[in-house]
Amino acid sequence: MSHIKAPIVDTERRRRRSTAESSDTQWDHDPRVYRRTSQCDRLCVDIGSHVAETPSPDVSHQYTPKCLSAHKGGTTPCHYGEEVWQDGSSLRTTIRAENEVEANKLANNYRFGFRKWKSHVTERPIEDRSDIVRELYSELNFVRPQGSLITCGNIAYLILFGWWISLAYLLVCVLMFLTIIGVPYGKLCWKLSCYFLWPFGKSILKPRSLVRRCCVKFPHCEAIPEESDSKEVKESTPLLMPPSVPIEVPPQRTRYWCRVSTYVWLLLGYPLLGLIHSLACFLSWILVFTIPVAKMNARTLAIILLMPPEDVHIHRLKKPQGCDSQVLLCCYHAFNWYYYKYTLDGINVFAVNLLPLVITTLVVGYVDTENQFVSSEAKFAAAVSSIIPLSYYIGMGIASISAQSNFAVGAVVNATFGSITEMTFYITALLRGHKAGTKCYEEIVKAALTGTLLGCILFIPGISMIIGGFKHREQRFNSRSAGVSSALLFISVGGVFAPTLFSKAYGSLVCAGCSSSQANTSGPFTCMDCHYDMSGSNEPLYLRHIEPLVYTISVLLPSAYLIGLIFTLKTHSHIYDIQVSDVHDHHQGQCPPGGASGGHGTVHWSRLRALSVLIMATLLMAACADLTTEHIKPILDHSAISQYFIGVTVLAMVPEIPEIFNGIQFALQNNISLSLEVGNCIAVQVCMIQIPLLILFNTFYDVGFVLLFSDLHLWASIFSVIVVNYIFMDGKSDYFQGTALVVVYLILLALYFFAPSPHAC
Repeated sequence: MSHIKAPIVDTERRRRRSTAESSDTQWDHDPRVYRRTSQCDRLCVDIGSHVAETPSPDVSHQYTPKCLSAHKGGTTPCHYGEEVWQDGSSLRTTIRAENEVEANKLANNYRFGFRKWKSHVTERPIEDRSDIVRELYSELNFVRPQGSLITCGNIAYLILFGWWISLAYLLVCVLMFLTIIGVPYGKLCWKLSCYFLWPFGKSILKPRSLVRRCCVKFPHCEAIPEESDSKEVKESTPLLMPPSVPIEVPPQRTRYWCRVSTYVWLLLGYPLLGLIHSLACFLSWILVFTIPVAKMNARTLAIILLMPPEDVHIHRLKKPQGCDSQVLLCCYHAFNWYYYKYTLDGINVFAVNLLPLVITTLVVGYVDTENQFVSSEAKFAAAVSSIIPLSYYIGMGIASISAQSNFAVGAVVNATFGSITEMTFYITALLRGHKAGTKCYEEIVKAALTGTLLGCILFIPGISMIIGGFKHREQRFNSRSAGVSSALLFISVGGVFAPTLFSKAYGSLVCAGCSSSQANTSGPFTCMDCHYDMSGSNEPLYLRHIEPLVYTISVLLPSAYLIGLIFTLKTHSHIYDIQVSDVHDHHQGQCPPGGASGGHGTVHWSRLRALSVLIMATLLMAACADLTTEHIKPILDHSAISQYFIGVTVLAMVPEIPEIFNGIQFALQNNISLSLEVGNCIAVQVCMIQIPLLILFNTFYDVGFVLLFSDLHLWASIFSVIVVNYIFMDGKSDYFQGTALVVVYLILLALYFFAPSPHAC
């Protein structure tokens, strides 16, 4: 018996070692990465090699091993990103990236004139991501240790989805029973009706007859969520069992597609339930945070409802199931806050969900021209909202091209397409105002320009400091690099408002009406609504002095922008002190080598695809801007709110919503430098690129655009620049400084809210 006991002792040791290792491992959260194939099959074959070589052991020596889920590696995943630390008198930024393209994207974030982009432009290895993110991409077909199932999200599922999906199954159940021949499907609908009312903590299983013979030997194996190839199980598997144990042979039954009940089900039951599941899938996907409900409905519709009813079994997950079953569906929570990180081909799920809104807005806007079905106000709101996803696509296209090109090409792409969102709206508004013969649209454009400037200077840095300050007590940034942006901001604001200051000094004061008291006609006059006018009453001064000044400034500002690019990208790039390194070694000034952490990686969008997306998004943006300017007139005419306020808030900040979220995410990662640069970069581009382009456009096609701003725009912008430079002086930030910036921004918004409407409106 010694030759029999030896293999048994050896396998017993191996079983104990596997059990000890399993206590330190956890269930995987992404079956796509760690595919749990038939572990029971492999274990049975391994032990069978010993059993086949020896006579059948005594029953008292048998054991029942526990099948383990596959655990890959055991090493800690690598994390990539930016690290900032104090080194002497400067802040050094070390970039750790998975590949060369991602390293270029991260380095571009620190370069002046480049659009800051938080999302990845290359595919990230799922094994390098956290367990929370892995769970987002799971297919809901794995068993894991369950916590509390009574959560607010699960209760919300019962209220929003569970009861009417369960009711639909109950009605189809009655219909199937009435057909007599569809009774098996009626029973299935009854089981699924109970399941979808509260699916949490339950699993839908499918029997696996091929592994059933193995599990007679090892009955305590856990359920196998992924179906393995049947060819892996050899026909010699009876050798794995003692001769005293009979082989279980599944009973013969009619093939699924040869049954009459199958076609009754496909004609009567499946279409109705397909409609219900499609509606639930659509609604839960649109809500984003309930995407697990969408996955559950999609998996049911595509797999479970097309299976033979006798193969669908529902069990509670109180203890592990046998390995003779395959997990088809297993859901624990209907709500997950982290689905805001979910992406499809690198595109954030919110941008994906808002894309149908763009198409619907354009179709309704250009088909219903008489506003018979949809009001003008609703079309305006839809058109403005459609700008948000298009801004996201433009931003991702710019980041993708810049990361795959040298800095010169990236700078050109950022300078041209970086302002395309705002420029499309400004030009279409000026064209519509010129066609209508009113200056109101010009005032709206100026208000939007000023609103973008104020929002990027005050609100984006302020809200980033507040949210980042709640997570990090104090955040530091490179004051030298911030000083470059601050200097250019001073130059740009001074240049833009120089013609306005010139008009205050030499312009004619025009008043709407002056009057004196009847008793004293020689006394002082009371004048209303006075302002300096350059275009009408003092046209010679404007043509001889103001207009040449505007053209001079429109040349000097882009020149200063170009000098800033050369200064920060070539001659003085050391002030950013950026190191690009891989996980193991630090290579000053060069990208990581190829391999696991280097190479070019797999980009989401190639340069050709990114360029195509840029062009398409630009065309759609122009169409949405045209609808916005077309349907803004009723709002301007009948709104009790100042037209200044509409331009400064809605038209200015809605296109910048993706940038606001980028700044917040940078701050949460303790990278406040990029949060500040997000706003400064846009503000500088407004003054040094967008306004000169509008002047150039007006030169070739006169739409009456005059670079003269109201006093409110002038002093609000100057005051904002002074405040933000004072805040940035010490190179530190906290939530108090962020609160100060946001409060200043809200005070200025209050000024615009209560300000009288522009003269032209």
